[in-house]
Amino acid sequence: MLEEFKKFAMRGNVVDMAVGIIIGAAFGKIVSSFVNDVVMPPIGMLMGGVDFSNLFVNLGEGTYASLAAAEEAGAPIIKYGVFVNTVLDFLIVALAVFMAIKAMNSLKKKEEEKPAEPPKPSAEVQLLTEIRDSLKNSA
Repeated sequence: MLEEFKKFAMRGNVVDMAVGIIIGAAFGKIVSSFVNDVVMPPIGMLMGGVDFSNLFVNLGEGTYASLAAAEEAGAPIIKYGVFVNTVLDFLIVALAVFMAIKAMNSLKKKEEEKPAEPPKPSAEVQLLTEIRDSLKNSA
C-alpha cells in the first residue's frame, strides 16, 4: 500500500497540482496586500477618507468607534468593509487567471494554425517523377 501511495504521489499531475496550489496561495497573499495596501487607500481617500477594512454594521446595542472595539466587546457585527476588500481580491485574482488562460489559449491557437507540412510523395510517385523529368531533359 505504501508503494502504491508513493507511485500516486510522485505522478506528474499530482506534483504539478501541488506546485500550483502553493503558488496560488502565495499569489493570493500578494493580491490581498495589493488590494488592502495599494488599491483601497486611494479609493477610501476619494470617498472622504473612508477605511473600508473598518466599515461594519453593529447588530447589537451600543456604539463602537472602530471595528476592533466592537470585536473586543464581542458585539454581533457585519464586516461589510472586509467583504468589499475580499470581493476586490477575488476580482483581481479572477482577472489574472483569465489573462493567463487567454494567453495560453492564444499560444495554443498559433500552434494549431501552423500549416502542416504536405505529406511526402510515396516512393512510386518519386520514381515516376524522376522518370518524367529524365525524359523531359533528354528530349
